[in-house]
Amino acid sequence: MSIIKIITIGFLTVLLGFELAAQGAQWSERMAETAIALWPDSFMLDNDKVPKWRYDQGVVLKGVEDVWYATGKGRYFNYIQKSMDYYVQSDGSIKGYKPDEYNIDHLNNGRQLLLLYQITGNEKYRKAVELLRNQLLNHPRTVEGGFWHKQIYPYQMWLDGLYMGQPFYAAYAQHFGQDSAFTDIANQFVWMESHARDKKTGLLYHGWDESKTQAWANKTTGNSPHFWGRSLGWYGMALVDVLDYFPPKHPGRAAIVGILNRFVTAIVSVQDANSGLWYDIVNLKSAAGNYPEASASCMLVYTLAKAVRNNYVPASYLANAKKGYAGIIKKFITVQNDRVNLQGTVSVSGLGGKPYRDGSYEYYMSEKVRENDPKGMGAFIQCAAEMEMLPTLPLGQGKTVLLDRYFNSERRKNAAGNLDYWHYTWAEKSHPGFYTLGRIFNRYGAKLASLNDAPTTANLKQAKVYIVVDPDHPKDNPNPNFMTAGAASAIAGWVKDGGTLLLMANDSANCDLEHFNLLAQKFGMQFTNNSRNMVKSDQFIQGLVASDGEAVFMGKYDMYLKEVSTINVKGPATALVKKDGETLIAVARYGKGRVLAVGDPWLYNEYVDGRKALPPSFQNYRAAEDLVKWLLKK
Repeated sequence: MSIIKIITIGFLTVLLGFELAAQGAQWSERMAETAIALWPDSFMLDNDKVPKWRYDQGVVLKGVEDVWYATGKGRYFNYIQKSMDYYVQSDGSIKGYKPDEYNIDHLNNGRQLLLLYQITGNEKYRKAVELLRNQLLNHPRTVEGGFWHKQIYPYQMWLDGLYMGQPFYAAYAQHFGQDSAFTDIANQFVWMESHARDKKTGLLYHGWDESKTQAWANKTTGNSPHFWGRSLGWYGMALVDVLDYFPPKHPGRAAIVGILNRFVTAIVSVQDANSGLWYDIVNLKSAAGNYPEASASCMLVYTLAKAVRNNYVPASYLANAKKGYAGIIKKFITVQNDRVNLQGTVSVSGLGGKPYRDGSYEYYMSEKVRENDPKGMGAFIQCAAEMEMLPTLPLGQGKTVLLDRYFNSERRKNAAGNLDYWHYTWAEKSHPGFYTLGRIFNRYGAKLASLNDAPTTANLKQAKVYIVVDPDHPKDNPNPNFMTAGAASAIAGWVKDGGTLLLMANDSANCDLEHFNLLAQKFGMQFTNNSRNMVKSDQFIQGLVASDGEAVFMGKYDMYLKEVSTINVKGPATALVKKDGETLIAVARYGKGRVLAVGDPWLYNEYVDGRKALPPSFQNYRAAEDLVKWLLKK
């Protein structure tokens, strides 16, 4: 880069640092900004002559993805896309990627490529994803079937490799409907634990050599000599991340949860009692030269916190996560000119290779410790994003948010070629989906579920919140399921008993209002054929709606809603948000429960995830947060 460009980036970074600090931005976002400043266009480390396709980048970008969904700021998505577009060519080839190296590290960035494909539908990302997936079809394996770490490291499985390969493999299998792959994925963890786990401590050795020929390998077990902190971190992150994609009833899921429970028991036993941190060689804290290591500590805190949040392990482990996180902030975080930096990450530690790394204690202590190493930074961003959810989780804990897929049941062929729901669904990441809204519900502790059948007293009983959005017109669905008097009565009874109902209509040209009103009228609401905010082209100001300021959408700010059905209200309903005298959002108390109705499904991805070039005055993401909090309140 030119000197002028470097100075400009540095200056803008300092300004942004001041702005983020003034806004009270979280550590995760501030560290993400440091990463963007260090690698604005592509990814190079100190000794690189040209940008390389590196797994480190994927660790950082996974953290940036978490920040994006936690803030709704499109600049973070744009950074992910820009970073990957440097490598991914129009034909789907990946600059610098050599499949025949059979290096499992090269698969880690695949999760970001799959994300880009799911969001944009751009075929170049799908082709790049397929390229990485195809590596696994011929990747060399142990006799049992475990993936070698690299072709240049024959017969070896390293803990690191479970993180590099398996979450991508599982994400691919989920999206493309390859359910048979989950048995293979689960077995990778089962085999790694069976060979590398020390029976006395429960800890796992860094590497295992099936051939037992490596100089670092124990001639009886094949294991390397030591328990390296970051390798344990990679393994822990792999365990909790891969579970994001596993089918609920697949037997491999239970096997992985069992491994995870044994793993967390072992790692907390070697957590430093004073600092809350983990050392580079975790069980030799008093050995000469050993030190608390940043990346391992971040990864293990992330593992513990996410495992507790998802109820994989007992809640008591949250105390270990909190102590570790406090230690990380105290020991490793520094701020210079309002730029956040991470100290204390070992640059690399491996086994074998040239020059040969013998796995001895002296070898591990010889590797350099760096400031702002991307592996540590990426782990910290993910760790911080996870820990920053702790204050918000109690609001929705134990509560299920149930999304209707019966009245709105538009289906199309998915990536596996099967008909699947897609419009206003939790899983859909493209514009028409509710994935971002679902992430907000998750951040406030709620569990997401979907209802594919007609609502009844029995199947609504599980829900705290029930959402019905944009019931199908015949033009949307040749065989729509219309609202019926019976279904409306079941829903009204559920509300009366204490449920919270969210009704999201659409303009009359795109929504079956006639039958939907059988339900809305139970609460004194009627969606009309009168549509407001008919935005033309990019005249976004025509979609302006002011928040109510206190009851639901706390504070005065602008929201963007387009093509909205107005609502007629009578008791028990009252108008919440009006424009030019017409009601766009209404609320009602009904028995022990509450109802909020809005004439537009405006909180779908397109208008909350920050990718749409709306004027900065519109704060739909903030509106989504405020609505989620209101819905989850008792």
